[in-house]
Amino acid sequence: MLDLLLAIAAAQAPAALDGKWTVDLSSEPGKPYTQPMELTLAADGTVRGSFYNSEIQAGRWKQARGRLCASFRTTDGKGPYHTSVCLAGNEAVGQTWAEHRNFLFNWNAVRAAR
Repeated sequence: MLDLLLAIAAAQAPAALDGKWTVDLSSEPGKPYTQPMELTLAADGTVRGSFYNSEIQAGRWKQARGRLCASFRTTDGKGPYHTSVCLAGNEAVGQTWAEHRNFLFNWNAVRAAR
């Protein structure tokens, strides 16, 4: 019975990160700045969707070591953005690296309002 419950939980795990998120990219207190993120985690380990209004070009997800995480690549037309995100309770925590813009940004996200 326990094996069955664990198998069901593992099969449902990707759904926990699926969906629409509001990412907080604020860099100054009192000046909110958010952008949308939509993720679809497929059974084959791939990720589809968008982040910051840019389509995900390539992405993978994995559940291991007690975490459900995804990594993916988007672009602004001038260079790639590499993003990773992990589920943390009811929130998502992530970071985005843009080498061509010389920055790494840590961010948090909550489920988008319905």
